[in-house]
Amino acid sequence: MRTLVVVPTYNEAESIRSIIARIRAAVPSADVLIVDDGSPDGTGGIADALASADTHVSVLHRARKEGLGAAYLQGFARAIDQGYAAVVEIDADGSHDPAELPAMLTLLESGPADLVIGSRWVDGGSVVNWPGPRRAISRSGNRYARWMLRSRIHDLTAGYRAYRTSALRGLDRAVVSSQGYCFQVELAWRVEAAGGVVLEHPIAFVERETGRSKMHAGIVTEALARVTWWGVSARLGRGPVRSTAR
Repeated sequence: MRTLVVVPTYNEAESIRSIIARIRAAVPSADVLIVDDGSPDGTGGIADALASADTHVSVLHRARKEGLGAAYLQGFARAIDQGYAAVVEIDADGSHDPAELPAMLTLLESGPADLVIGSRWVDGGSVVNWPGPRRAISRSGNRYARWMLRSRIHDLTAGYRAYRTSALRGLDRAVVSSQGYCFQVELAWRVEAAGGVVLEHPIAFVERETGRSKMHAGIVTEALARVTWWGVSARLGRGPVRSTAR
């Protein structure tokens, strides 16, 4: 499948060279789009140098930090406009192993899947170097979201994904309301609720070794509030209905 891998960045100067090299090695036929939110640490300049040296790499510069969701939506729009069959989400910090991409894309291409999630919370999945409290927060948060949204997805918050671009048409900013990390929950839920087939591929998520995590308490609070609102709204007939995904 003709594939675009979207890599959002903000202050990832320490990791951007490594992750792009690993992506290119894993899926050499894919194109890579780096979406940089005006990183003050020079990430944008490094990304330009990588693009100059490799025709499969391009860069989208944004003037300021607009958020993960907005970065991915712009990447998705480019993938759709330029006729890509698949588009991938992957973190810039190395937490997601690009070596899993061939298997994820094979699932997308060979089966009925509209979305393949690199999942930490299915059999065979794991997290590495996470403290117990963070592990508990992630697992309980996913269970709550799964119950509240009547979803069958075990890792709704996962940020490692491969989509058919056809499943993303119409899911623009007018539909996808969240721009933080709960963007991941909302987008998977909307694909699932529309009848899309969602598969989960087990991965090992490795905590970043360089740079600083973007996770904080406000992100968790926002996600809980939004998931509760979406779940209540759906039960009142004001949101997506229960999914048929598997």
